[in-house]
Amino acid sequence: MNNFLKKELSEYLCTFISDRRRARLHQVLAQRTGHLRIVLENVYQAHNASAVMRSCDCFGIQYVHYIEHGNRLKISDDVAMGSSNWLSIQRHTQSENNTLEALTLLKRQGYKIVATTPHENDCTIDKLPVHEKIALVFGTEIEGISEEVYKHADSFVKIPMHGFTESFNISVSAALCMYELTKRIRETVPDYLLTEQEKLDIFFDWLRSSIDKSDALIENYLQKKQI
Repeated sequence: MNNFLKKELSEYLCTFISDRRRARLHQVLAQRTGHLRIVLENVYQAHNASAVMRSCDCFGIQYVHYIEHGNRLKISDDVAMGSSNWLSIQRHTQSENNTLEALTLLKRQGYKIVATTPHENDCTIDKLPVHEKIALVFGTEIEGISEEVYKHADSFVKIPMHGFTESFNISVSAALCMYELTKRIRETVPDYLLTEQEKLDIFFDWLRSSIDKSDALIENYLQKKQI
């Protein structure tokens, strides 16, 4: 679908929502960033994955990658509170090595792969440089990141700890990292917001997912326009 048609359809779909709702969508979209992406590798507890999604939405992080190795992505609506509907979630499920496929894709898109682990000493989260685009990887609840992530990560980061326990729960860890990184990204990175093309695509997706029977409305509109 070309951009002209997508804009036209977006305007049409907007007639089915209130002006207040439309303004709210644009307000949130204007603050979204793709400079930081969150990568979840084989997280198996639905409440953890869902809590991470909720934090992504709250901190304005648009893109989430979920790598499956036996554990399918499950969203708990009670925890996520509908946040996953507003995120661009890419599931990596079809490759022989889903982790390698995901990391290779992100590197091609210009992202620095940063793995979270308490067992490496590269730097703490508050010292991680944010001028480059970052794909922040979290591993499973018990084992952490896989050997494949260790092998292909560009750097490692951890949260400073001052107690007997060596790590936070994954959803807590993700929220702390997102808060620290998005704060500094918004303060210091000039072009951290989404591109105009991304905004157009995401706004259209949001309208489609939030308007009842949107696909039928679109089909009817195209038939009337003989497109």
